[in-house]
Amino acid sequence: MSVNLSRTAQTRKTVIETEHGVVAAQHRLAAQAGADVLAAGGDAVDAAIATSFAIGVLEPWMSGPAGGGALMLWRADEGRAEALNYGMRAPSGLNPADYPLSGNGVAGDLFPWQEVEGNRNVQGATAVAVPGVVDGMGQMHERYGRMPWADLLAPAVDFAREGLLVDWYAALIIASATRELAKDPDAATLFLEDGQWPKISGWTALAEQRLDQTRMADSLERLARKGAREFYDGDLGATMAADIQAKGGSLGHDDLRAYHAEFSAPLSFDYRNARFHVVPGLTAGPTFQQTLDSMAGTEFGPAPDATSFVATSEGLFRAYETRLQTMGDTGETETHAGCTTHFSVVDRDGNMVSQTQTLLSIFGSRVVSPSTGFLMNNGIMWFDPVQGRPNSLVAGKRCLMNVCPILGEAGETRFAYGASGGRKIVSAMSQMASFVADFGMDAEAAFHHPRIDVSGGNTIVADDTLPAAVTDALAAQHPVVTTRRSPFPYAFACPAGVMRKGRLNSGCTEIMSPWGDAICEEPDR
Repeated sequence: MSVNLSRTAQTRKTVIETEHGVVAAQHRLAAQAGADVLAAGGDAVDAAIATSFAIGVLEPWMSGPAGGGALMLWRADEGRAEALNYGMRAPSGLNPADYPLSGNGVAGDLFPWQEVEGNRNVQGATAVAVPGVVDGMGQMHERYGRMPWADLLAPAVDFAREGLLVDWYAALIIASATRELAKDPDAATLFLEDGQWPKISGWTALAEQRLDQTRMADSLERLARKGAREFYDGDLGATMAADIQAKGGSLGHDDLRAYHAEFSAPLSFDYRNARFHVVPGLTAGPTFQQTLDSMAGTEFGPAPDATSFVATSEGLFRAYETRLQTMGDTGETETHAGCTTHFSVVDRDGNMVSQTQTLLSIFGSRVVSPSTGFLMNNGIMWFDPVQGRPNSLVAGKRCLMNVCPILGEAGETRFAYGASGGRKIVSAMSQMASFVADFGMDAEAAFHHPRIDVSGGNTIVADDTLPAAVTDALAAQHPVVTTRRSPFPYAFACPAGVMRKGRLNSGCTEIMSPWGDAICEEPDR
């Protein structure tokens, strides 16, 4: 008798409950850096800052100092949520006329915009937007940080000095973008060997292959000494802008000087007996709210079933229709998963951070600033290159982001969830929020439960481990494609999150993420 291993094999991650703090991130070492900060007396904000910079070194193709993002804060002592938007902007010197349409139809990266000549909005220095990560972290530290700024950047500096270990997963990611990386000499020097993907460290671990991230380490060390605004106002910002302009981009030092992340009140709303807080404005927060508002009109049973999944899918279809028509993120569905990272933190006192940051595409613009060692974003791709639309490319305009970090309250349970995955993020967050609010799932159950994806097109992507009754009900409404969760590529978003029930904290990451993990604070470490 033959056995179909693809259907019998199961992947699970262990979830531990503890009274100590927990950091869940897409790279275990970054989560460990945040957990160590908690153990040293820092709170959730300190741990999030350390994790932010560390993961930019350890997962450089997903995020980094030259990216952008948004986060949600929960201040336990005040019982208050707060949003911080550190998204990217188009440079003030950008000229939309420099991005003429090629006439060749739809482009082939994250968004189905009309193709621009030379893919100038996707690849190269012309795709670089004004980054926001460093100012976001600087403002958060100034407002809430307990530990010294330099101490929080120290783990990232150390990781960069050591250089990223090229294991099988890193080699796979680099190999997937080798052709694009080879077009920029500085990106090729950092990531490739003789124009090819780097050798993989041996499975016996007797020999290690590591990226040379020395220049990035020097820049991070400078930021640690001089503060966050060195990235914008100082020599570091000036040399980075000069690098990009030398490669044909429009990012200027004045753009960096003028950049400031923004704190705001969250978009807060009730869903049945739960309450959610998301980032307002040009994020996926409003789309998340509309999805749940739609789902609230259907009565669910005690567990996810055909009724709940159909209600979720219809809510997502309606919410995406609104998003595409009014927020400007137009088009069908993505052809690739978004290349972003998410991490969440809960400390021993119940403070929480749910934080998403990104370079946008995998390896961003595939351009490295040689003076700083930073891999640059391609935030210009967030704009529609066709003029006269809500999200059309305009100089100085804010980018419309797909990020959706959430804070949820359901009875005595609080949770901070988020995900990477571009347009797939809202689907994941809507379902995982429902898993907790509607069905009382803990972190382990929510992260392991199969999901669907609705990303703006007419097709539903469904996990093939869902019962036939669910997929049949979905197929009666829309075309359905079934697939399995895998480490690469991701058919669904890649979530990470933490949960607090009473005084017990827990966390988990996407079960198919080979690097992702939730790490507990060790007070005596």
